[in-house]
Amino acid sequence: MKKTSTRLADGRELIYYDLRDDTVRGAVDRRPLERTVTTSEIRHDPLLGDAVAIASHRQGRTYHPPADECPLCPSEGERLSEIPDSSYDVVVFENRFPSLAGDSGRCEVVCFTSDHRASFADLTEEQARLVLDAWTDRTSELSHLPSVEQVFCFENRGAEIGVTLGHPHGQIYAYPFTTPRTALMLRQVAAYKEASGGGNLFDAVVERELAGERVVLQGEHWVAFVPYAAHWPYEVHLYPKRRVPDLLALDEGARAEFPRLYLELLRRFDRIFGTGEPPTPYIAAWHQAPFGPLVEPDGVTRDDYALHLELFTIRRTSGKLKYLAGSESGMSVFINDVPPERAAERLREVASS
Repeated sequence: MKKTSTRLADGRELIYYDLRDDTVRGAVDRRPLERTVTTSEIRHDPLLGDAVAIASHRQGRTYHPPADECPLCPSEGERLSEIPDSSYDVVVFENRFPSLAGDSGRCEVVCFTSDHRASFADLTEEQARLVLDAWTDRTSELSHLPSVEQVFCFENRGAEIGVTLGHPHGQIYAYPFTTPRTALMLRQVAAYKEASGGGNLFDAVVERELAGERVVLQGEHWVAFVPYAAHWPYEVHLYPKRRVPDLLALDEGARAEFPRLYLELLRRFDRIFGTGEPPTPYIAAWHQAPFGPLVEPDGVTRDDYALHLELFTIRRTSGKLKYLAGSESGMSVFINDVPPERAAERLREVASS
C-alpha cells in the first residue's frame, strides 16, 4: 500500500491509498473553494447522559446529484470533483459538511473505488484489503488527535438508509467522547466480569454462537453469526476469533482472511430477497474500543473490549422496510419480525455456489 497525503483547495486533507508503490499523485484541486466553515457543537442531554451533535451547516450538503456531477468520482477535464486526480484506488478526505469538527471531533469520507456503478460487494479481495488497510491507518492517525476518544468506521448503503450520494463510499467519525452504545457494552462487560470471576462477555458470546445454529459463515480467523437477540430483520455480527480491541491489533492472518469472508457476506445480503429486487440497503459498522480515558466501571480495560463489525438491513421482506416507530424510537425497545434462527438459515441458503 502506498499512502499520499495532499490538501484540497479549501484546506481539507485528502489521502490516496494505492495498490501500486510507483503510483504518483500530483494533481491539484483547481476548484475556487473558500475555506470550510462549520458550526458543529456537542450538547449533552442531562436526562439521558448522551450527546447530540448540532450541525446546522449540513442542511446545505450535496443531495442526490446526477451521476455526471458526482463529487466522489475522479476529476475529468473541466468536471472537477472532491478528488483532483483522474483515477484512484481508495481515497479518504475530510468531509466538506462534517457532523463533527475541530474540538468536537472529525468526520472523513472513504471512497472505496472510483467506479461509480460499483458497490463494496463488487470489489476484488485485493481492493477490499486496501480498504481495510485504509480503515486501520485512519484509526491510528485519528486516535492520536487530542480531541478524539473513539473512532467509528462505517458504511451506509442505499437511499432507504438515507444515503445522499450514490457513489460507493463510507465514513469515519472520530468522536470526542465514548459513544453511548459502547459505554453500555462496557458496563455489561464489567458486570459479567464480576459475576463470572474474571470471564469476558465477548468471549462467552462468541463461544455460544460458535456452538449454535445462528452461524452464517466462518473461516480460520473470523466468524459471522446472527446474534441471539438481533434487533434488525437481517443482522450479522462479524468477529475475529482472537479477541482484539481495535483494527490496529488484528494480526496478518485475520487481515488476509477478512476480504474473502466480508465480500461473501455482503454478496449474500444482496441475495436475501431474491433476484429482481433493488440492492439491499444496509449499514456496516465497526465497533472499536475507545482510545481516550475509559469511563466504564473499575476493573475493565480497553483490552476487555472486542472489535467486531455489525451488518444489518432495514428491509424486513421484499418491498417492505422495518420502521423505527413508537416502541423503538420512543423507548429503545426493538421488535423484530424475523426470528434470528430463520435469518441465519436464509443467509446460509444464499451462499455463493
